[in-house]
Amino acid sequence: MPRPAAHREPFGTTPDGRPVDRWTLRSPSGVTAEVLTYGGVLHALTVPDRAGHSRSVVLALPDLEAYAGPSPYFGALVGRYANRIAGGRFTLDGQEHHVPANDHGHALHGGPDGFDGRVWDAEPVGDDAAVRLTLRSPDGDMGFPGELTVTAHYALDERGTLSVTFEAVTDRPTVVNLTNHAYFNLAGTGTGAGPGGVLDHWLSVGADRYLPVTADAIPLGPAQEVAGTPFDLTAPRRLGDCLAADDPQLKDADGYDHCWVLRPPENSDGLRAAALLRDPASGRELQVWTTEPGIQVYTANHLDGSLTDADGNRHERHGAVCLETQHFPDAPNRPDYPSTVLRPGTVFRSRTEFRSTHLG
Repeated sequence: MPRPAAHREPFGTTPDGRPVDRWTLRSPSGVTAEVLTYGGVLHALTVPDRAGHSRSVVLALPDLEAYAGPSPYFGALVGRYANRIAGGRFTLDGQEHHVPANDHGHALHGGPDGFDGRVWDAEPVGDDAAVRLTLRSPDGDMGFPGELTVTAHYALDERGTLSVTFEAVTDRPTVVNLTNHAYFNLAGTGTGAGPGGVLDHWLSVGADRYLPVTADAIPLGPAQEVAGTPFDLTAPRRLGDCLAADDPQLKDADGYDHCWVLRPPENSDGLRAAALLRDPASGRELQVWTTEPGIQVYTANHLDGSLTDADGNRHERHGAVCLETQHFPDAPNRPDYPSTVLRPGTVFRSRTEFRSTHLG
């Protein structure tokens, strides 16, 4: 008898006794995804190459203990506010709110106890290859106002597209910015930065502008044109060539850790062409489509080989690339950016699709 499209099994228990499950989603295309209830982590995304050989294309940690330790958000759902809030402070409706700083004096990914470290409730979605995760964040959680209820829906379709759909509601005005923080390496886990690894991947981004940042990754101000800079990814470019460019923005971050301003959607479904990542060696290709206005491209600048996967492969600097669809960093303090304010009676919604294919 074939295994169900969504299968649950134990993955461990947190120090405070909460059980954590791993949900495996299977598509007829041969793509499979593994999702943990801890942090909503995308633990694996297994994709065939042009020869039909399958490998996971996202970095992972070996066990629950590793995920619960110091971790750079591998595969996690991050919130309440993905990316940075300058100084950990913002004012909403005349009241100042404080989020604990955890990154060079700024609040990153919701503060030191964000959604990436929570155990989410989970349930299957009918007979589909899908799981729905739910999390309730109480009023005052990490300094954010309002009780926020978030659902994150992971689903695999018959073509092998993995969609991540968020919905959130609140009982008080608050700010919300949610994303998935998967680290992609289309050559397969263990190949690192190269040769044949991520620096040999080709990347394009559907944006003509990006947000330059300070040395501690806070936007300097309005978006700037990418033309004539290493941030011009309007046509595919090899990542290794991009990161070798002599540019102060790249030098300060030791690679990409920047938000691109995506072009408007072309169709009524609201999805924008956000990014295309391609690995010539394996033939694997990943298209990213989203309803969000921006995408943070992060080239794993702070990995140092101290973390490993279940096979002992070290996670190295520039050994993966994150394609985090989201609103803009520090938007609660920037009235000229698209608003991230959520009010009672309205619903935050976003959808991102990771479309896996392989070249012939």
